[in-house]
Formats: sequence, structure tokens, C-alpha cells
Amino acid sequence: MTAKRESGNKQGRVLMLQGTASDVGKSVVTTALCRILMQDGLQPAPFKSQNMALNSYVTRDGLEIGRAQGVQAEACGIEATTDMNPVLLKPTGEMRSQIIVHGKPATYMSAAAYRSEFLPEAKTIVMDALGRLRAEYDIVLMEGAGSPAEINLKDRDIVNMNLAGWADAPVLLIADIDRGGVFAFLVGTLALLEPHERARVKGFIINKFRGDINLLKPGLDWLEERTGIPVLGVLPYVPDLNIEAEDSVVLEKHAAAADSAIKELDIAVIRYPRISNFTDFDPLRSEQDVRIRYVRSASELGHPDVIILPGSKDTIMDLAFLREQKLEEGIHTAVEQKGSRLVGICGGYQMLGERLLDPEAAESGEPKEAHGLGWLPMTTLFRPHKQTVRVQGNVLPGHPVPLFGGTDDCMAIEGYEIHMGVTEWAVQQNIHPLFRIKREDGKDEYEGAGNGDGSVFGTYLHGLFHNDLWRRRWLDSIRVAKGLKPVSETFSSKVQKEAAFDRLADVAREHLDMKKIYQIAGLKELP
Repeated sequence: MTAKRESGNKQGRVLMLQGTASDVGKSVVTTALCRILMQDGLQPAPFKSQNMALNSYVTRDGLEIGRAQGVQAEACGIEATTDMNPVLLKPTGEMRSQIIVHGKPATYMSAAAYRSEFLPEAKTIVMDALGRLRAEYDIVLMEGAGSPAEINLKDRDIVNMNLAGWADAPVLLIADIDRGGVFAFLVGTLALLEPHERARVKGFIINKFRGDINLLKPGLDWLEERTGIPVLGVLPYVPDLNIEAEDSVVLEKHAAAADSAIKELDIAVIRYPRISNFTDFDPLRSEQDVRIRYVRSASELGHPDVIILPGSKDTIMDLAFLREQKLEEGIHTAVEQKGSRLVGICGGYQMLGERLLDPEAAESGEPKEAHGLGWLPMTTLFRPHKQTVRVQGNVLPGHPVPLFGGTDDCMAIEGYEIHMGVTEWAVQQNIHPLFRIKREDGKDEYEGAGNGDGSVFGTYLHGLFHNDLWRRRWLDSIRVAKGLKPVSETFSSKVQKEAAFDRLADVAREHLDMKKIYQIAGLKELP
């Protein structure tokens, strides 16, 4: 991790990246610039005043922010803090979200209440956080949300042009050419901005281009002549970036890729409506012998080697979805008759138990309870307190999950927890803990549970599959059970992530006018 700039009277610069729509690549371009500026010897920091995401990130001090800002902080080589995303919205149902302020749950609100009651008070929260970052870092890269031209939302905007005005930030406008209509998106967005907002737009970046740039050149010349704003670069479509995504729309792309992939191990992840922290499975997707599929119905499930129940923002509601789609019966058939293994992570772990109780509406919109899937003798009680913490520990000697090469009780494990439920086991012989972890108070605690042969297990640990040795030994045990030879060799998730940041920065340097971007940001010349 790089050191912070020494605080002084001079505030760090700000540069804002906005988009013509959602999913045009704002987060990726921001990540690229974070890495480039860090490589150039500056000390950048990311910032998104308000984020909406179910795929969140736990800071070192046990607080929750949007995953994109956590990843961007890693690209900067710094620790993530809640100042980088002071307001996080986690949708829990139709028109309702949990409001996370500086990493802690504040309340639940409808969209209308959030707009009328929270947003008028949010400017102070947002600007105080930004001020602290500007005091500590050379430049803050501010990421917008959606489009700045949402006419119905602009009067109480805290994440696009109002924020740019408060911070006196120049804006780069990003558009996605892959979806078509890129010139209409850019010109149309400008047309819907007020003159003072339009004056803040200092450059365009066109993203996800495929093809011959010479065929695009006449359009770029027309765009610059029409608007008087320079095109700072055309970024190519870059496949297989291996950088964690925040929006579950990326799962559609994973699904399309998986359809044509032929791999020796087939892993199906249940994609319920409120799936959270799906980046848990990125390391599995990167293994050479693994095919990951995200499935929504029993007809898609088949008989995979492994079925994973992922995290959920509303476990009881997603459990109901699973049953509506006949997945409970499909999972039972696959496990009992076809030998599939069953894994639950966080909310999925809770589903594996016998009962789920939410009498205080801690997770759902109203008090609820449900019967679990009944694979493990456990009961989960949801409580208002949210557990958000990074943990470290080791594999227990009695670890029930088969690992190729045997159980090594010195094998280290690390991950993070984000959940509101407390799970208790029934006193039975057919349930075994997986890990020993150390809590903040220094006490050791058992974590996770599996049945006698480890064919069914669950854990609260997000990031379990980022533990390289454990992941590969687990996969190899499945291979051996199928009569296949173990692979043994794997990759380092951390090394892979750093390489992905550098690769992204290399592509951006090649295709962006970084000299001009430095000038727009008010920075000194390129080193």
C-alpha cells in the first residue's frame, strides 16, 4: 500500500467521470486512471458519493462500501475507507433499500422517502467525506452514477452535476459504443444539461470499441466540431479483464461465455433476484478446468458437480424464489441421486438450515419466517445488528470437506462477513465446523458447517474461493472423485488482480490522451 500525501493547506485536485447511461464503463475507466496515476507517482483516491449495489466491500475497520470503490482503492494501492463511498444503497425489494451511511446501516427507506427526507441532508455527509480525501490525496477521481441527464432526479442530485458544481470539478463524459448510438448518447446528454453544467464537460471517452478506428474517425471529427469538446480517446473492448464487477448485469456476459465453454468441472450458481457478492466466484471462473453457470430455474440446473447457493440481500424472499422456480426439487435430485455437492455462502448458508426467523423485520420489509432447505440442522435468527468484518483463521483438523492431499490444519483461511443473521447448530453428530477464526476480541470461534462427508457445507465467509490453496485442493478432490487426475497447480488471486490492474492501465495509456487528461485535472505534466 502506498502512503498518503502529507496533509497541508492545499487541497488535492478533483476529476469527475460521468456516463451517458448506466453500465457504460465509468467504474472501469476510473479504475484504469487510478492505476495510471499511482504508477506515475501520484497518490490518487476514488470517490462515489452515492452508490447502489448488492455487491459490497468490507473495509479493514469492518465497514461496508460499494465494491467498485474498494477495488479502485486497491488499484490506487491504498486502503479503502467509507469516505470513498459515504452513502450506499442496498435494494431489498420493490422501491425500497437499506441505507448505509459511512459503512453502517442507518435505516430502510422507500425511493420516495429517500428522495424527500434523506437527500436534502446528504450534501454535508458527501462534501465532508470528499474534503477529507482531498486533504490526504493528490487527486480524487469522482465517479458519477447513471446519467447526469435524468431530468426527474436532477434537482436533488448528489452524485452527478450538482456534485461536480459543489466540488468545482471538470467532467469527462463516457459513452459505450458497443450498445450503439454513441453520438446520439453524447450529443443528447449535452443537450439536456444546463449551460453551466455543459461547460464542465471537458472531454469525451468512447468505450468498448470493436473494429477499425479509421471507420470511426469521420464521426469523431464531426462530434468535436459539433460540440467543441475533444475526444480524449477510444478504448477498445477488452475481454477477460479479471477485475471484479459491481453490477450483476455482468452475469449475463458470464452466462453467454459459459454456454460455449467445455470444461471438466461444472459448477452451477443459483441466481436469485437479490444475489449479492457474486464476485465470490470469480476465482472459480478463472480456473482452467471449471465452468461456472448462473441458473434461475430447475430446467437450467441439470446435474452439475457442484451447486452453490450464493449470498442474498433478502434470504427469505430469495428462498421463496428458489421454491417458485422448482429449484428445491432440482437440487434435491441432483444431490441425492446424481452426487452433486451443495455449498452455501452467507445467505445460501442460512438457506441450508431448518428454519429462518426474522421477527423484527431486520432483513425483510416485514416480520417473516420460513422453513429452510433442511440439509443442515441449523436455525438462523435475523437481528438488527449487521456483522461486517474481515476475518482470518485456519482449517480445522476435523474439516469435513474433502480436500485433495488431506486436511492440513495449518492451512490459512481469510475472508469477510456481511450478514444480519446469527446461525445456531443443533447438537447432533452429523454436523462439523469448517474453520477456526479469530474474532476482534481475540477469541477463537468455529465457523461454517458441513455434513458428515462434506458433500453439503456452508459458511459465512465471503471470499472463501479466493484462498488459492484451499480452492485448488477442493476442486482436485472433486476431480479425483470423478476419476480425473488432479491439476494441483493454480494461480494467485492477488497476483492475478494486480496483473489485471496493470493490463487495464496499459490499454488505457495506449488509447487515451493522458497529457490532455493531466491538463484538464490541473495536474503537472506527465512524469
